[in-house]
Amino acid sequence: MENLFDISGKVALVTGGSRGIGEMIAEGYVKNGVKVYISARKAEACNQTADRLSEYGTCISVPADLSTHAGMVKLVSEIRKHESQLDILVNNAGATWGASFDEFPEAGWDKIMDINVKSPFFLTQALVDLLVAAGDHEDPARVINIGSIDGLHVSQLETYSYAASKAGSIHLTRMMAKNLVKRHITVNAVAPGPFESKMMAHTLATQGDEIRAANPRGRIGKPSDMAGVAIYLASEAGAYLNGVVIPVDGGMSQTI
Repeated sequence: MENLFDISGKVALVTGGSRGIGEMIAEGYVKNGVKVYISARKAEACNQTADRLSEYGTCISVPADLSTHAGMVKLVSEIRKHESQLDILVNNAGATWGASFDEFPEAGWDKIMDINVKSPFFLTQALVDLLVAAGDHEDPARVINIGSIDGLHVSQLETYSYAASKAGSIHLTRMMAKNLVKRHITVNAVAPGPFESKMMAHTLATQGDEIRAANPRGRIGKPSDMAGVAIYLASEAGAYLNGVVIPVDGGMSQTI
C-alpha cells in the first residue's frame, strides 16, 4: 500500500484548467507526475498557466470554448492527435449567472445549462473510446465531474441556473457512473465549497468574513484541499469509488 496514491505516468485532461478549481487540480496532477492537458476559453490565460505548470512536469495548453460544439470538436481533435488513451477526464469548465427571480434572463439559463451540464456529458461521450483504452478491471479510467455544494443545499445567492445545473451535474454523475462502469470507467463528482477563484472573487470580497465565520473549519478552501481529493479519486486509493459525490467545503453543506 505504499504507492496507494501514486498517479505518475497517467494522462489527464482538465477542462477550465487555466484558473481556479481547474488550475488547482491541474497543478496537483502535474506535480505528481501526470501528463496534463488543460483547456480554457481564453488562449492567453491557458497558455500562461501551462507554461507555469510546465516548470514542474508536463502541462499542455489546448484553448477551446466548450460552450460551443465547434469548441468541443476542436478540443477532442487535439487530444486525439497526441493520445491514444486518456486515464483521467476532469469536467471542470463552468460558469455562473446571478440575477433576481423577476429579472433572470433566458440567456442566463441556457448558457449555464449548456456549459455546466450539456458540455460534460458530450465531451465524455466524445472521448469515451480513449477512456476505455486506458481502463481495466484493476485500474479503471476516471471521469471526475466538478459540481458545487450549491447543488446539494439551497444557496443564499440568486444563481438559479447555476444551482440547478450543479444539481443536474451531480445526478448526471450517478447516471454516467451506473453505465460507464461496465467499460472500466468510474465517474465521481466533487462538490467544492468556497475557494479562492475568479468565480468566487466578488462574493469573497464582499462576504468573505461572513463565509469564513459560517464554515465549520473557519476558513476558505486552499489549493491542496482540491488537489488532494482529485489525486485520491484518480489513484489506486479511489479505484473502488463510483457514483460518489464528495463535498470539499469544510462541512458547510451540512450546516447551511
